[in-house]
Amino acid sequence: MEPELVQTTLGGGVPDFTIFGMFAAATLVVKLVMLLLLGASVWCWAIIVDKWLRYGRVKRAAEKFEETFWSGKPLDELYDKIADKPSHPMEVLFVNAMREWNRASGRGGMRPNLPERIHKVMQITLIREMTVLERNLSFLATVGSTAPFVGLFGTVWGIMGAFQAIALTKNTTLAVVAPGIAEALFATALGLIAAIPAVMAYNKFSSDMNRYATRLEGFADEFAGILTRQVEEQD
Repeated sequence: MEPELVQTTLGGGVPDFTIFGMFAAATLVVKLVMLLLLGASVWCWAIIVDKWLRYGRVKRAAEKFEETFWSGKPLDELYDKIADKPSHPMEVLFVNAMREWNRASGRGGMRPNLPERIHKVMQITLIREMTVLERNLSFLATVGSTAPFVGLFGTVWGIMGAFQAIALTKNTTLAVVAPGIAEALFATALGLIAAIPAVMAYNKFSSDMNRYATRLEGFADEFAGILTRQVEEQD
């Protein structure tokens, strides 16, 4: 590792401690660490905004659908209305269950194991839809757990460079080591800037998804009960 002996300075030989100045004066390794953390932070915020908007839409759509479902409207009419293009997981759950129901009805009679088959279809659908909703959450968890250590690596590397500068210049004044240490600590700051929002967002979205999954499971159980009663009435 070759330390940066020539620091970016302001007028009068004062080191440039602005963000861009510290980045420009950093060693290649520290620059790569900074760019990696900056890119991870930007991608995390893109995921956070996307999940925030998407989860809000899904929650509102589920509330609206449940109102329609429990309004007493015939299930066949509701199915015909949304069968071609269900727009959120709860509708997909309903459509797949009704499709299985209609398939069995079209064969001339209800089979005794139809409720179990419908329940299995809904469980598979639930898992698939939740997997889609939870996509990219693992990236937030990864950044939240690793970004501080990546920043710490940049800090250690920068401090090593600062001490090498002392050895090469044989000058122990603060003016020699301050720029290198500032750049190193800036890498740690970037690691925290990337990690803190990622951890907070991951915890919130995970909690939201657990509540939504519970809501879907409750709807699936209630809908399966309705279909089971209809099978029993036709026996």
